[in-house]
Amino acid sequence: MPKLIPQNLSGVAETLLIPLCVRAVEYQRADALIKDEKAVELVRQLGYDPTQVLAKIAEETRVAKLLCARQIDRCTQDFIRRCPQAVVVHIGCGLDTRFERVDNGQVDWYDLDLPAVIDLRRMLLGGESARYHMLAGSALEAGWLETLPSGASGSPRPVMFLAEGVLLYFEEAQVKTLVLTLQAHFPGAELVFDAFSPFLIWANNLRVTRTHVGTPAYWGLKRGKDLESWGEGIRLLEEWFPYLIPEPRLRQMRWVRFMPLLTRSIGLFHYRLGEIAR
Repeated sequence: MPKLIPQNLSGVAETLLIPLCVRAVEYQRADALIKDEKAVELVRQLGYDPTQVLAKIAEETRVAKLLCARQIDRCTQDFIRRCPQAVVVHIGCGLDTRFERVDNGQVDWYDLDLPAVIDLRRMLLGGESARYHMLAGSALEAGWLETLPSGASGSPRPVMFLAEGVLLYFEEAQVKTLVLTLQAHFPGAELVFDAFSPFLIWANNLRVTRTHVGTPAYWGLKRGKDLESWGEGIRLLEEWFPYLIPEPRLRQMRWVRFMPLLTRSIGLFHYRLGEIAR
């Protein structure tokens, strides 16, 4: 690894380099799905060669990741249009720059990740501001929730939690505990995350073993509705699958649409966690 990467940045935290490299390479394309100039700058600062990683990742996988990232951007933009002074928390933010991509000038934004990742963010991207904050810690330790604002005079503020490329690295019991903890602290909050199907979890782990790129995953979501059984009031608002999108760069994957096992192998899921407390 480049010398700028801290020695204690290992395991799941290393996966932040993969989406960063995907976005940096994507920026060079005229038909880029996401234009993230900052990703190019970060890769340059790290002295990292993105082609070393991406050469072992299939083009359709890169495109699916980019489509999911773009859709999360759109979900977030829709949410802050509905709730301009909301709070958004990006769980497992890595080196993503979503705040810069979607900021409406009013939202309070919190980027949460492991301490080594947040240290790296501070070194590469600078510090915090009046509406942008960084939280260092594990998503599985609920203490960070106490730092989020409750709103003027204690009135609840709309909250959205984003988790991109992170929940699949937890055990199902850990994911369930996290979801129920978010609901208990912020009833009525919205949650958006991407997930692999159990089949793709198996296939991913086989690829990791073969290529030594990436990290083994653990939790797969078979059906979006499954989370509704985890707690009263959890409701699936929307589910979205990149392989069902008529994206020209996925034209070689058109055959997947006739195989539900693969069509829904990668998905984006949007939930409401109960009703807003009054």
